[in-house]
Amino acid sequence: MRYRVFGRTGLRVSALALGTGNFGTGWGYGSEREDAKRIYDAYRAAGGNFIDTANNYQFGQSETLVGEFVKAERDEVVVATKFSLPDAPTSGLLATGNSRRAMIQSVEASLKRLDTDRIDLLWVHMPDGVTPIDEIARGLDDLIRSGKILYAGLSDFPAWRVSAAAMLAEARGWAGVSAVQFEYSLVERTAERELVPMAEAFQLGAVGWSPLGGGLLTGKYRRGEKGRAEGLGVLTHAESDAVKVATVDALLAVAEEAGASPGQVAIAWAAARGVLPIIGPRTPEQAADNLAAADLTLTDAQIDRLEAVSATRRGFPHEMLAAPGTIALWTAGKADLIDNPAFPVR
Repeated sequence: MRYRVFGRTGLRVSALALGTGNFGTGWGYGSEREDAKRIYDAYRAAGGNFIDTANNYQFGQSETLVGEFVKAERDEVVVATKFSLPDAPTSGLLATGNSRRAMIQSVEASLKRLDTDRIDLLWVHMPDGVTPIDEIARGLDDLIRSGKILYAGLSDFPAWRVSAAAMLAEARGWAGVSAVQFEYSLVERTAERELVPMAEAFQLGAVGWSPLGGGLLTGKYRRGEKGRAEGLGVLTHAESDAVKVATVDALLAVAEEAGASPGQVAIAWAAARGVLPIIGPRTPEQAADNLAAADLTLTDAQIDRLEAVSATRRGFPHEMLAAPGTIALWTAGKADLIDNPAFPVR
């Protein structure tokens, strides 16, 4: 497996992250310890070094298993976890959300479950709708300065709030946000409107969850299989419109051409777009299939075909600003004579 430098951190992380939401059975759907260990071992054998878990995954079981698995090689892996959501069915109001209290309480509990002295990357799992971004950014800075976490990231936040966090940190001398995480796949590309260009401009590590569209892009639902759609009933997509139907059709055709599984093509496409995919296998067989995507290189024609069929409108103001007439206005009709910088505008 190849590696990439993660944003501005200098960290060298593998091209695929291992999501461990299925490690454990606390939700009534997931992997027993033996299968989880086989998945972890296969990922490490393939060269993977980026483990993504959360305090709420399987109500803490995932963190406990990850801590056990990485203990003998802790310095060889990047361990990322999250806070914001309940880590037990009995968790109360003060244990959830983005407050500094919830943040500290969750980190302390995660450190115990992971059996480690630091968290490499702490994600704020999602906004709670009430905690100001300066409070969140300052709390993360305090944790970084204490050494309990090394880097911080925002998951499922709108781009304007991530941008605000980055600028506040720069203005106030705080440790900045290093990464963003969002849903990204051939059937969920709306992150390309704001989040992806924002991550490029601020040089943030961009991580995409559910590159298989909740299983839709494996083709298994067409075969009558259920998987996550039945086991969890959430975070799934269906062939609910013409674009998604056409996308799955094109994906299956490209997979046949490439001699690969549809899931491998979907993961390889996301990686080719510059977003680091999180795979989340539940079985060793799924892990083997997912990991093979790291060795799959799609042709430019195949990538273009998939992008064309799955394209999402960028909307206002992006489409207006990209129109030739608009560009001609701000360049006095000389756009073809101007050599613009290659890096994104911040």
